[in-house]
Amino acid sequence: MRSHLLEGVVRHRRASPPTYQLAHRVFYLALDLAELDHVPRRVRLIGRNRASVLEFRDRDHFVPPAEDLRASVLDHLREDGMRPEGWQITLVTNLRVLGYVFNPASFYLCRDESGALRIVIVEVHNTHGERHLYTLRPERDGASFSASMEKALYVSPFIDPVGSYAVLVRDEADRLRITINQLKDRELQLHASLDLGRRTLSSRAIAAMLLRYPFVTQKTIAMIHLHALRLWRRGARFHPHGQATP
Repeated sequence: MRSHLLEGVVRHRRASPPTYQLAHRVFYLALDLAELDHVPRRVRLIGRNRASVLEFRDRDHFVPPAEDLRASVLDHLREDGMRPEGWQITLVTNLRVLGYVFNPASFYLCRDESGALRIVIVEVHNTHGERHLYTLRPERDGASFSASMEKALYVSPFIDPVGSYAVLVRDEADRLRITINQLKDRELQLHASLDLGRRTLSSRAIAAMLLRYPFVTQKTIAMIHLHALRLWRRGARFHPHGQATP
């Protein structure tokens, strides 16, 4: 299988006052979309669109929610002017754990027949049940994939809803590194990064990850609210949902 596990650290560093930073150990799945039916047959703890310890549900992803995720992604790429036949598309995400999932961001790494990373789709979810797709092309040639995008989805009451993102992806043989910087008027507001090592995907490896990181998706939403409370107590400016700052 090309699908595999990713294990490492997620970091956030707030640059605008009040300054704040966090780091948490995490694991993700990197799922080849051509293997979505194959993975559950190889890994007993994973189910697709059925109850299991870890559940992949197509409708948890894409805009509008997908019935067949691979078909939705391919149609999206065609609508964006691509010819994705023969491409390898890898989704970096978390699955439902005992029925629950919250993914602040998932990433679709779209490689063409030569293996070149041509497109990165960033799927962002917020705690209001909204989701948005950013479809990125590299802005310059190089070993890393770099692109930028205007912010289009309200994410946090403690981050300015207006700004832009600079995205850097290093998709290496043994590691995946993703950096997203939120900017406003060219000034850094928030630095977020994933630094993940690749691991073989198997039933034993999944069991080990679940023991090491129990209830990882439940912890994600709990930590979001805990860090929000800490920022509120430090006097961070509050931006209500739906408010735009000029």
